[in-house]
Amino acid sequence: MRVGELIAQRTLRVAEREIPDPAPGEVQVRVTAVGICGSDMHSFSEGAVGDTPCVYPMVLGHEPAGLVVKSGPGVTGWDAGARAAFEPAIYCYHCEFCHSGRHNLCANLRFLSMPSDPGFFRDYVNLPAANLTPLPPAMDLKYATMIEPMAVVLHSMQWAAPATGETAVVFGAGPIGLLTVAALKLTGAKRVWAVEPVAHRREMALRLGADAALDPYDGDPVRAIWKDSGNRGADLVIDCAAKGGSINQSIGVARHGGRVVFTGIPAEVQVPIDFHPLRRKELALYNVRRSNHESELALELLDEHTARFAPLITHERPIEDIQKAFDLVERYEDGVGKLVVTLS
Repeated sequence: MRVGELIAQRTLRVAEREIPDPAPGEVQVRVTAVGICGSDMHSFSEGAVGDTPCVYPMVLGHEPAGLVVKSGPGVTGWDAGARAAFEPAIYCYHCEFCHSGRHNLCANLRFLSMPSDPGFFRDYVNLPAANLTPLPPAMDLKYATMIEPMAVVLHSMQWAAPATGETAVVFGAGPIGLLTVAALKLTGAKRVWAVEPVAHRREMALRLGADAALDPYDGDPVRAIWKDSGNRGADLVIDCAAKGGSINQSIGVARHGGRVVFTGIPAEVQVPIDFHPLRRKELALYNVRRSNHESELALELLDEHTARFAPLITHERPIEDIQKAFDLVERYEDGVGKLVVTLS
């Protein structure tokens, strides 16, 4: 099978590899589409995701969809050719965190696309049957690649707790940020500001529902939003960028008693925090760790509001061009929003 491997910083290759038959409880799937995620770009561009360095060669990709090939012993209910989205997190289901319902904090978590566990930029993968989510017959498989990032966004909403009529700021209008903008408007946010330095991404944020889109290099976005909000600040702030000063700008733009959620992953291992504004405003500060069984709701939202979310996917590239695909995303070229790598 074809495998897209990261073999050095900013260097990918397509190699041939074998795959065994599925083990008991597993399903072998044929991957047909995988979205490129921001954490994939951290691995590609920086050689690490925060404090977790890459170990080469490794296989990235954790926003997949495709078809069932065959089932291992003991698996029922999945026929060859069935269409599904694939959950990249494999939980133990017996640790204290799994028992408390916080599976995303599983003490024995395996996440496919980390150095020790290959991701989905490959033709075939063996997965636990529980990691497959059946798709509606009419859903295009490329749109199903948005289920995983949408689940992350929905998990962030658990902490942001948006209420109808509130105001919100989203830092970063990459795919996660754009999905966050759309989700906030669906929850009834009165006004959403998007803060994004790339012009075409600001335009996409407006198309997905943002009421205003600011360039952080064209004036101080904190001052602009405070002025626009009548010197009150925003009820909630979601930082999907975690770079360019956005972490402390998120603290600065929140109102007294507001909520700040960090969804983005900083490139730095240690990040300075403006503690005293955080303290004086008694802000609630939250951090997002991927998602926690929000995939089914993500699927429902994407299926019900396909027309709203479809413009997010702007590019498709075959796995043979995976190097060019990552180069394009890193450089923000050609108006790229979400790029999907296809394996057909």
